[in-house]
Amino acid sequence: MVLALDVHYRKVLTKAVGVLFDWKDTDPQEIICEYIEGVEDYIPGQFYKRELPCLMKIIEPLDISTLDVIIVDGHIYVDNNGNYGFGGKLYEALENKIPIIGVAKTPFYNNKETVTEIRRGKSDNPLYVSAIGIDLFTASENILDMAGDFRIPNILKTLDHITKNDTDSK
Repeated sequence: MVLALDVHYRKVLTKAVGVLFDWKDTDPQEIICEYIEGVEDYIPGQFYKRELPCLMKIIEPLDISTLDVIIVDGHIYVDNNGNYGFGGKLYEALENKIPIIGVAKTPFYNNKETVTEIRRGKSDNPLYVSAIGIDLFTASENILDMAGDFRIPNILKTLDHITKNDTDSK
């Protein structure tokens, strides 16, 4: 089972969402939403301090032994020296038990050696894939093979839509 995670910072509450699926699925098998109050302010260079507690609200109730990998919207490393970004900090928080794949829509200026650019569909714009606890080539191939004809795989696009859906006005 794969868990993909995302967070959207709202006016009053922050919304964290996780979707559970298998690699070949076109739609999530399960959607988990949590609303969090009192989220830390963003501190440059320490994004993980804001994001990590939100995503742990999704992960903590799960039996992580049933997960093969977690996908996050972002990078594993902040530089080419292997210093952790958000994805690496999540890996540490989970005691290095679950591989993490970072899928970012934009490059990070100082980690070009720790990511692979992939192009899906007919898009000229790449996705930037990074990984820890799983081979980067395997991680990239899994993202390439996900269902969907466009740059963003269907399930990750669904996750983004659910995360940003503000119809509940929170």
